[in-house]
Amino acid sequence: MTTRSAHAHTPARGDLFDAQCPTRQLLDRIGTKWTSMAVKVLAQAAPDEIRFAELRRRMPGVSQKMLSVTLQSMVRDGLVVRRVEPAVPPRVHYRLTELGLSLEIPLAALRTWAEDHMAAIDHANAVNDAAAEPSATE
Repeated sequence: MTTRSAHAHTPARGDLFDAQCPTRQLLDRIGTKWTSMAVKVLAQAAPDEIRFAELRRRMPGVSQKMLSVTLQSMVRDGLVVRRVEPAVPPRVHYRLTELGLSLEIPLAALRTWAEDHMAAIDHANAVNDAAAEPSATE
């Protein structure tokens, strides 16, 4: 067995610094505020499902289109399962997969970090914005 064939079944790790690496696109998808909010809401309901309308109610500010696009992406990535209940209108239910549940831990850590450090970030923004403003004497 050659080295190449031995590694053929080993999943490749991404290289964030490679412009062609799909890791960049994945991080773009999972790094959005809407994905983070959807994962949190669905994780809180796990293992139960949540209907689309309820998800939208629990995610203030999300439009129907943005939630739909976010959930489609999450379904495609294997993070969410979508179930359509035949009715008029159809009832659409979502729940996290095991893979999606595993994403809640790092996203929760990132949300906590953001909440814990928002005041420091706001302060740094104010200091840098003030430094960038032209002075009145110029």
